[in-house]
Formats: sequence, structure tokens, C-alpha cells
Amino acid sequence: MWIVELALRETPERMAARPAHREHLAGLHARGVVVMAGPLADDSGAVIVFDVAGEAEVGELLTADPYVATAGVSVVSVREWRPFLTAARC
Repeated sequence: MWIVELALRETPERMAARPAHREHLAGLHARGVVVMAGPLADDSGAVIVFDVAGEAEVGELLTADPYVATAGVSVVSVREWRPFLTAARC
């Protein structure tokens, strides 16, 4: 699995792109590609957990996300994660 951390700034472009971003992630979630995703409580950032084989695939998925290229959104980190405990669904 891969954890992506996004930094968010309050911009009109980001807010306009957010519905398409959430729809994109919901489709990936339905396919089992996104395990979970959501903003930090203070809306300064967000976390997306991808269940894919490699970092290249994460990059492709981020490139296809309408949010990532939007003013006010930046990728802070992409890190591989190896959980040993998981929940059925959050």
C-alpha cells in the first residue's frame, strides 16, 4: 500500500475541483484501488491510501486526479506502507 499526503491551501480553484476529485476517488475506492481518503481535521492537508503494486502506478493515479494539478494542492509525500493490522471498512 501507499500513503499520499497532500498539502491544501484555500483557493477558489481547489474548491471548484474538489467535487471531481472526490468523484474520482470514489470510483477508485469502488474498484478497491483507494482504501481510504480524506482531509485532515484542520483542512490543511489530506491523506489518500492506495492499494497498488508500485509507486509508478500511484503517480499515474495522481496524474489522473483533477485535484493534484490545481492551484492550492500539492503532493507532500508518497510513501510505501506495510500495515500489519487493517480494518474491514472505516
